[in-house]
Amino acid sequence: MSLQTRVNYINRYREIAMQFSKSGLGFLIEEIGLDRVISLPRRILLRQQNDEVLEKTYAERIRIFIEEMGTTFIKLGQIASMRGDLLPPDLIAELEKLQSHVPPFPPDEARRLIEESLEAPIDELFMIFDDKPVGSASIGQVHRAMLHTGEDVAVKIQRPNIEKTVRTDLEILRHLAGLAESNLEWARNYQVTDMIDEFSDALINELDYTIEARNVERIGKTHKNDPAIKIPEIYWEYSTKNVMVMDFIKGVPVNNLMKLDEMGINKSEVANTLARAIFQQIFEEGYFHGDPHPGNVSVLDDGTLAFLDFGMIGRLTSDLKNNFGSLLISLMRKDSGGVVKAIVKMGVVPVDVSMRDLNREAEIMRDKYYDVPLAKLNFSDAVNDLFGIANKYKIKLPQDFTILAKTLLTLESVVSQLDPDFSIMDVAEPFGKALLLERYNPKNLLNFQIDEIQQLGSELREVTENVHQFSKGLKNQNLPIEIDVKGRSQFSKHLDRVINRLSFSIVLLAFSIVMVGLIVGSALLGEGSIIFRIPIIEIAAIFAMIMFAWLLWSIVKSGRF
Repeated sequence: MSLQTRVNYINRYREIAMQFSKSGLGFLIEEIGLDRVISLPRRILLRQQNDEVLEKTYAERIRIFIEEMGTTFIKLGQIASMRGDLLPPDLIAELEKLQSHVPPFPPDEARRLIEESLEAPIDELFMIFDDKPVGSASIGQVHRAMLHTGEDVAVKIQRPNIEKTVRTDLEILRHLAGLAESNLEWARNYQVTDMIDEFSDALINELDYTIEARNVERIGKTHKNDPAIKIPEIYWEYSTKNVMVMDFIKGVPVNNLMKLDEMGINKSEVANTLARAIFQQIFEEGYFHGDPHPGNVSVLDDGTLAFLDFGMIGRLTSDLKNNFGSLLISLMRKDSGGVVKAIVKMGVVPVDVSMRDLNREAEIMRDKYYDVPLAKLNFSDAVNDLFGIANKYKIKLPQDFTILAKTLLTLESVVSQLDPDFSIMDVAEPFGKALLLERYNPKNLLNFQIDEIQQLGSELREVTENVHQFSKGLKNQNLPIEIDVKGRSQFSKHLDRVINRLSFSIVLLAFSIVMVGLIVGSALLGEGSIIFRIPIIEIAAIFAMIMFAWLLWSIVKSGRF
């Protein structure tokens, strides 16, 4: 590290300490040990604040501190505002207020950055380039331009030196998090370092515009045949890590209700289109827009809905999608116990958590939502209650699930402005039922059982290999350990019995699940079990029972059951 870099780090530490003091958080300087890292003026250590600051809550002071510290802290605070499972509600409420008021950088600087990134003069790249930005944010700003081929485009340019600034701040924040965990019990309980690492990964991704461009294209494939949805096209020949060029889409923010009325737009249809698009992304692709607030969703003159800004994207693995399906189905059935079970299955539950207490929380939720019709169910309240449970019992949920929950909360807020009587649960219900049908599809059930058996076989091979390596190590090292296995014949018989019982259990389980899947699938689809005049379920049941009886007889006959 160069001398200048060391000086910059020390100056940044001092800025943080000074802002701690000004924001009414000066006590943290000594508690986390920051005063032992760098020398600080006495006036900072005395922690002098005015009465107005001291009258504010700690959550408000944290928000003030973050706003004063600039881009990195604000972006991390915005990301943290989605983690209602990790942070208390009052702090989440304050973090949601964070706004980055960053003035645009000069047009000459914008032109220079474009020319350096694309390695060509600006006049060769664009026929027209508007020096006045149409939007400015903490990481970059957007200019309107026209290509020589006539396309109207938006040029997104990253702020100069922003990546260096962000990475420096992240290194300092991680060091401070480590200090806090070493000195403060609450920091260890909240696993502050892990939180900083998780939030940092999300922020670093936002600094690479090629990642956002791929997000745009992937969401675009989801809606390529949907005329009601518009996704901008990416111009890859003009896009790099620091510059991104895409279609310029001029529309009306989805929450500008007066303008939508002037345009003659049916707001209920807009609400339905938006909700349907988000649930399609979630359930069909497992890849969805993670921040559909009004600034990122516009309505065009013909009523088409356009998505913008794809820096925040959520991804659902198959397991997470299935667990979310269980959550959604439980919500539709008013089964709060099932909701909590889905949350527990998704999250990392501390070993000391009392399941009795969790079940009691489920009973309270069930009573709260028991008589509420599906169309009147307030999804925001339900999600906040779930996050409250996760936070109370320190259940750490996957980041993508919290992005999903935040997306649906934002969605509900937007559509309720468009149509106060609109319920996103009504739109979600068909997707939930489709997921249920998919889950109980006999083919999927069979594939699941095959995967489970393959996984079991893999684990058994791993155990065998570990035993082999252990015995090999004993032989090579000549360790003074003797293993005398008495009654090897009895041991072999016992092992055979265990394996046979395991085989019996797997076959019985597979038989039961496949049969239930066939019956449930037929019932849900409203179709009978006869195909081409052949009673498929009955024949399958007889065949499975014969195989089952044969296996049972073989095991019993061997005398090793």
